[in-house]
Formats: sequence, structure tokens, C-alpha cells
Amino acid sequence: MAPRGSVGVALAVAACALWLLPATASGALRVGFYQNSCPNAEALVRQAVAAAFAKDAGVAAGLIRLHFHDCFVRGCDASVLLTKNPGGGQTEREVGPNNPSLRGFDVIDAAKAAVERSCPRTVSCADIIAFAARDSVKLTGNVDYQVPAGRRDGRVSNGTEALDNLPPPTATAATLADMFANKFLTLDEMVVLSGAHSVGRSFCASFFNRVWTNNGTTPFVDAGLDPAYAARLRALCPREDTPATTPMDPDTPATLDNNYYKLLPQSKGLFFSDNQLRVNATMNALATRFAANEAEWKQRFVAAMVKMGHIEVQTGRCGEIRVDCNVVNPSSSSSSPEVVELPPGEGEEEEAVGVAVAAS
Repeated sequence: MAPRGSVGVALAVAACALWLLPATASGALRVGFYQNSCPNAEALVRQAVAAAFAKDAGVAAGLIRLHFHDCFVRGCDASVLLTKNPGGGQTEREVGPNNPSLRGFDVIDAAKAAVERSCPRTVSCADIIAFAARDSVKLTGNVDYQVPAGRRDGRVSNGTEALDNLPPPTATAATLADMFANKFLTLDEMVVLSGAHSVGRSFCASFFNRVWTNNGTTPFVDAGLDPAYAARLRALCPREDTPATTPMDPDTPATLDNNYYKLLPQSKGLFFSDNQLRVNATMNALATRFAANEAEWKQRFVAAMVKMGHIEVQTGRCGEIRVDCNVVNPSSSSSSPEVVELPPGEGEEEEAVGVAVAAS
């Protein structure tokens, strides 16, 4: 007969495996999760984001992207923040899709430090990422929404998984659809979330092959790229490893708006993958619709962000609450769940997820 402790661990592992199913079906997260255990958690995160935004408005786009890149690899578990793996190997943040372009880590660290001072070992790094992304959407797009919380932090960060799961800027329409479907997101939601490209900047490597060929020796213009726009990009990026960056939306680069969709029919989608939204008839119809109706796009965008925030979350007794977002807790291991006492009433009930939208 197995020892009682080993039976408990086995049951916990089985339960965690179940929670890795799409959480939209389980309703495992809920708005106001920290209302009793850390009532000022969201306010502290908001203050950290606002302080960083006041110094550098571009950090907001980085935090939105950080949430996306976290959720698409191992689910929304803050695995993207880890600087080392207990089992060795490259972490997510060390590989090409994230390094050196992913940013906002210092903001998450600042928010986590503030929350830890107020409520030690209570608020997960994964939830802080989700809150920070919401606050960044508010700052850049003037649209607010409620974030269901209760995520727990993972203990593994695998660079290879980032390469396999993050849609590259060279993705075709079919690849985009498949990669989002693998994360339980629809074709419509893929087009909606692509609108996040209306803020933020990109390094040359992500679009270099659209404007140069023969290893950068011959000017080239992708058929889906405006020639004058391509010429400007070539001037900015004479080599693939040029450290310069360019706004993904050259017209309103600091505002989360529907201008991204207006640029597509002008052949000014920066990435090959952006232009693919014109190739697929369903995608193109949606892009055209959002170009004409910003209010509808914003409403659907925040709903899609909430749904994305449910991808393969760990909740309840799965995962851990990291004290330092960059490393797993010292007592943790990748093979057994952390046994903790949950705050009263938290993580025990399941409620339907609602989305509150206040746009202006």
C-alpha cells in the first residue's frame, strides 16, 4: 500500500493535470479573487504600471505582449519570467521570439515587490502580469475591463516550447489560425488580438526579409508591402542585426486603436503575418469591419484578452505563489505540487467569468 503522503501527491498531480484544460470551461478564475486576502493588490500593480508608463510610454505595449507571450507557452503561469530552470536549459525569455524584444520585466518586479510588502506570498506573478496588461490597455486605449484572477505560478520555462508555440512574424494565415486554435482561440479572436500591433515597436529581424533579399544585398519588396513603406524600412535596417526599431503602427504608435486595420489595405502591415489577414476572406472581412468600427473592436479585444488569460491556468493547489517572479521558490520542485493553505474562500468556488467594459 502506498504511503498516505504519496497518495496525496498523486491525487494533487492528477487534479493539476485536469486544471490544465481550458479554464474557460471550468470557470476556475474569478473577478475579485484577492478581495479578502490582498484587497489592494490590483491598485499596487496599477501604481507600478503608471509610474513606469510616466517614464516610458512604450512599456505599456511591452506589458500587453508579455501577457500574450506568457499565456501561449505553458499557459498563463508566469513561466516567461523565469531566468533559470531547475532542470537546466534555456528559458522562454532567452530565446529568439522574446530576446531581446520582450520587455516589462522590471515593471512586474516592481509590482511584485510592492505586493509582497503588503501581502506576502499571496498574489501570483501570473496574476500580476494579467493585471499589468489590463492597466496597459487602459493607459494606451482608454478601455477598461475586469480581470478574473486566481492563477498560480508554474515551475518550468522551456525555450524550445516558446519557439514552438509563439506565432512568428512569418506565419501564414493557415498557421496563425492553427496556432490560435491550439490555444482554444477562434479565428475571429486571432484577428481581434492582432490589433494589439497598433502599439509597440519591432526590431529589424522581424521584417528584414520583406525588404531585402540575397542576404541583404538586393532591395526587395514583398508583394503585400507598399514600396514607399518598404524603402523607409530598408533605410532604417541596412542589416538584419541592425539594433534599430520601428513602430508597428507608424501613424498612431502610442495609441491602442483600430488604425492597425486601416493600414492593412494600404499594404502597410509591418509583418508578413499582418498582411495575411488580407489573404483569408474571413480574416479580411473582420479586419475591414474593425477598421470601420473602433468601439466594436475594443469591446471584442478586451473580451478576447480575458479569454486568453484563461489558457491552461494552474489554480487551487497547483503550481505555487513565487516570492521572486524570476525564480521558483527554493522548496519547490518540478515534480511535486506545493502544498499550501489557501486564503479563506479563495480557490474553492467556481464562478462564471464576466467582462465589464468601459470605453471612451
